Amino acid sequence: MNGFSFYLKLTILYQFVIIYSPTQKHNLYLRGHRFQSVFSCFFFPGLGHHNISSCPVEVGGDLAGVEVQQISSYGDCSLAVSRDGQLFGWGNSEYRQLASVSESTQINSPRRLPLKGCGKVVQAACGGTQVAVLNEKGQVFVWGYGILGKGPKLSESSSPEMIPSSLFGRSEFSPSVAVVQIRCGLSHFAAVTDGGELFVWGKNVRGCLGIGKRDDQFFPWRVTVPGQVVDVACGVDHMVALVKSLL
Repeated sequence: MNGFSFYLKLTILYQFVIIYSPTQKHNLYLRGHRFQSVFSCFFFPGLGHHNISSCPVEVGGDLAGVEVQQISSYGDCSLAVSRDGQLFGWGNSEYRQLASVSESTQINSPRRLPLKGCGKVVQAACGGTQVAVLNEKGQVFVWGYGILGKGPKLSESSSPEMIPSSLFGRSEFSPSVAVVQIRCGLSHFAAVTDGGELFVWGKNVRGCLGIGKRDDQFFPWRVTVPGQVVDVACGVDHMVALVKSLL
């Protein structure tokens, strides 16, 4: 059974599946008229144990009864954003992704992550060893391990680090510029602003950042794109952008 037919069968079984988030070792599904239920299967499913789950099962823990609007996962770590702007996490915390609630390297059930100074979270993105969140003000916060976007001196953090908004184009001449979308690949990040500009940073494996060079990028770098970026997706060593032509 290939992944596509598996997804179709799940869509029929769970009539209101709206978001499908595949990862390297497990899958997440968000279901419901109001984006309420999160289902998980395979490794690190967040079901309160470390066993393999071969069928999607609704996760509980601190997510029980919570209305979820977005989910993200990549490697072994998963994040969920509630409608009221709270962040929940479970799975692997080997790189301190979930250190705000536990020193354990494995968290087998969703926990609410207290993020001081981040405000209301509207989006979250998981990478292989790093995570990012976007708040309602269009500010980006990062933590975990890797090239986080604040220069070569910051490679590890167990608490959120805000990337200065000036690195995404905000200035005295453009004071209202805000990030509206964030994404993570295995070891790189992408952010889209309200003006349709694409910024990237992280490991530039095989030139995946699209910045015209092969060097790793330690700060957000604007990618030259012939139009306004409306969506972006990050893979292991590649990136895809959906662009609205200016013509």
